[in-house]
Amino acid sequence: MKRMNKGVKHNIIENMMKQLEDYSSHLEELVEERTAELGEEKKKTESLLMRMLPPSVAKLLLANKKIIPESFDNCTIYFSDICGFTTIAHSSTPMQVVDFLNDLYTCFDAIIEQYDVYKVETIGDAYMVSSGIPK
Repeated sequence: MKRMNKGVKHNIIENMMKQLEDYSSHLEELVEERTAELGEEKKKTESLLMRMLPPSVAKLLLANKKIIPESFDNCTIYFSDICGFTTIAHSSTPMQVVDFLNDLYTCFDAIIEQYDVYKVETIGDAYMVSSGIPK
């Protein structure tokens, strides 16, 4: 009888240890997955900051450095919108619209590279740039 009890206890302990090992392994996998997901989100956040803010400001933010507000006496904000774009888009195929905007913004980008201009963003037919502020 003692041998049987010892065997049962041993099996219970082995089962509990196996369950703990499985649980621990599963938790490790979850931590690895979540860490990878966190890394992906961090990259997306950094990319978004670099697109939305001047790189000098974005780098300070990413380095957790203090950003001191600055004042600029001579700066320009340019915002363009294509007149009649909705009509143009309705009478064109989606690919024609994409090609048109791509050609237009490629041309704009080539021009602004020659000057002290920072492209803030492009959304649809809207193009926004600034000059006279940090890049």
